[in-house]
Amino acid sequence: MRIVERHCESLPDIMVESLVRAGLQEDLGRAGDITTTTVIRPGLRTRTRFVARSAGCIAGLSLARMAFALIDRDVRFTEVVFDGNVVKAGETLAVVEGNARSILMAERVALNFLSHLSGIATATWGVVQSVKGTKAKICCTRKTLPGFRAIQKYAVRAGGGFSHRFGLDDAVLIKDNHIAVAGGIAQVLESIRSRIGHLVKVELEVDTLEQLEEGLACGGVDAFLLDNMPSSQLRQAVHIINGRAIAEASGGITPLSAPEIAQTGVDILSIGWLTHSVSALDIGLDYEGYEGLWEETVRQA
Repeated sequence: MRIVERHCESLPDIMVESLVRAGLQEDLGRAGDITTTTVIRPGLRTRTRFVARSAGCIAGLSLARMAFALIDRDVRFTEVVFDGNVVKAGETLAVVEGNARSILMAERVALNFLSHLSGIATATWGVVQSVKGTKAKICCTRKTLPGFRAIQKYAVRAGGGFSHRFGLDDAVLIKDNHIAVAGGIAQVLESIRSRIGHLVKVELEVDTLEQLEEGLACGGVDAFLLDNMPSSQLRQAVHIINGRAIAEASGGITPLSAPEIAQTGVDILSIGWLTHSVSALDIGLDYEGYEGLWEETVRQA
């Protein structure tokens, strides 16, 4: 086992237990694991390990641990790496020891969470590495699976990224439809200034440099979301803002285009696909045999 530093603090169990519990209840259905209870002898104890089949950045080990704990609190889950660590193919992520039936019942749910969240962390880490040397931060959006927002945004942080809003109540984000319905940028900003608290940040989405200049002239804008602007226009926008607000690039950013966009001088690249369209990292649970400490239990089973 290698010794690694913890790079990302896990979410408290209370924040994710209901998700893991729901996953197990869905998988066990109405009759439980009829395969495992039919073919595996009661009392049999075994040792398994999570192994990365592909290189990537890890996230979700605490959810995997919880899947086993909710089935059987006596199952022992030992992390070999921590969330936020980048691993090579073939590396062991965690060792799981205990009742064989319990391990097999929780295996799929544990892998689902671990593979999905590690996929998000890996994708984020890749983009973060691609913009190194610039000041740009990589942020995710609210384009998350219903109920999974906290853990998907956590996985982005494990990959070195940051979160945009967690919800609609985090900050004011004025988008094109708000402007269209309210009657214009000036009207929206005037209404907001009279109604929000002093600690609430305001961001304005703009499609053109003219809208950007109008927003700056009105005042009260902490950040500008520069939507679907080409790199040349982003450079102009950064020059116009001149440090008076945060410059955020958004819309159609890919791993290939991210470095060029970051070099325009924007502060943030917000990317929706980090949470809604990434591939899971290939991770498996490998059987290692009977734990030597439990030889007597195995003989009796």
